[in-house]
Amino acid sequence: MKATTVSRVAASLAPALLLAACVLPPKEPPQATAINVEGLGLDGARQGPVTDGWWKSFGDPQLDALIDKAIASSPSLAEAVARVRSAHAQMQAAGAGGRPDFSINGNEVRQRLPKNYIYPAPYAGGEYWVGQIEANMSWDLDFWGEQKRLLDQAKLSSQASELDVESARLALAGSIAQSYVNLYTAYAMADIATQAEQQREALLKLTEDRVHAGLDTQLDVKSAEALLPQAREQRLQAEASRDMAVHSLAALSGQGANAYVTIKRPALKLDAALPLPQDLPIDLLAHRPDVLAARARVEAAMAGRAAAKAAFYPQISLTALAGYQSVSLDTLLHGSSGVWGFGPSVHLPIFDSQRLKASYRGATADLDTAVAQYNQTVLDAVRDVADQLTRSRSLMQQLDQSQQTLAASEAAFDLAKRRYAAGLTSRLVVLNAESNVLSARRDVVTVKSNLVIARVTLLLTLGGSFNPQPPDADAGAGATS
Repeated sequence: MKATTVSRVAASLAPALLLAACVLPPKEPPQATAINVEGLGLDGARQGPVTDGWWKSFGDPQLDALIDKAIASSPSLAEAVARVRSAHAQMQAAGAGGRPDFSINGNEVRQRLPKNYIYPAPYAGGEYWVGQIEANMSWDLDFWGEQKRLLDQAKLSSQASELDVESARLALAGSIAQSYVNLYTAYAMADIATQAEQQREALLKLTEDRVHAGLDTQLDVKSAEALLPQAREQRLQAEASRDMAVHSLAALSGQGANAYVTIKRPALKLDAALPLPQDLPIDLLAHRPDVLAARARVEAAMAGRAAAKAAFYPQISLTALAGYQSVSLDTLLHGSSGVWGFGPSVHLPIFDSQRLKASYRGATADLDTAVAQYNQTVLDAVRDVADQLTRSRSLMQQLDQSQQTLAASEAAFDLAKRRYAAGLTSRLVVLNAESNVLSARRDVVTVKSNLVIARVTLLLTLGGSFNPQPPDADAGAGATS
């Protein structure tokens, strides 16, 4: 480019820069500050991700198959994957904004040319085909980094969506495992209800024997008979709960009613060893995909705010065109009809100042929102792990107590039945002892199941098998200025 051309371009841009200086972004710093993770009490030993397929520790092939099927066909997981594809498309669109834009346009219009304009005789006042074919190029030079910031924002939003998929996959596997434990519990409760019915039948038979021996009356028999339908009703309720647990498990694994008959009784090893910590691990936040996704959204909001700030400055582009223009269709492609041109173009946001300021304030508010959501996600993560640690410890102690209660209740029930058969005690004592046994059995099953669920939940709150690449254990959300 000749020196004179350069000086002309500079002279044309100088007034634009001076005018643009009058439109500045408002002085409105973000109000939210990212939480300091060093003050959260994360001082336990590091806890890396568990092996993928951690649920196989329970030794139940049916559970393995259900989780594999759920991950392959779950609608909720498919929705999260679709959001990733959408984020990738937005990232591609944002990337296109920083590249030159090429287009070829052509048109041919039957037009009456005015007499009093630039057209000379004999064209003035006549009707002709006026046409043009042009190749156009426009390239935003992005001096202030607006397009780059928009691309960064799209990339970080895409990264957050990918982490959402990891969160959904982790939650889905955990939900299947927990529902499977619930199905195990439902089967166990149905067994207890069946045992209760059998005990009522045995008590009825024992009462009839006592009547024959002259130790009881027909009133006692009728009372024992009245308790039997109640036991059957409780068994039917337990079986209905078991069937509904099957329905829930099938739905979670992406299956319909045709799968109900294929889901059999669980064969879980409830004492399966899961790698769980004793304290809050120092690298907790590095293995939580929801925390990392929230942090990526903070960084995306920061990039969006920087792009909104760059929009206040002049947008400088290079434009060029080359092609043909002609009043007559016959001469459109002649060399004499050629046209070309190039030069800079400047967009000054002088009269857009209110819109730009509103956009900048909105971007600042979006950043504050993202930081607040990040802070809440971090606090929720710490609370979730602490809650499950406390719950697991408490349930282990409760299990020991409930097992002792069951052993004592069963011994008392056996003694009461023998004394009742020998005529040494009343049927009310036997019924009370039986009620204690049934309650103790239910408590043991409930506490065992809750303990397994708490351990699974703790594993999930630690991030499960999610392994970020590369790990970034102690990074915060970054600056928010």
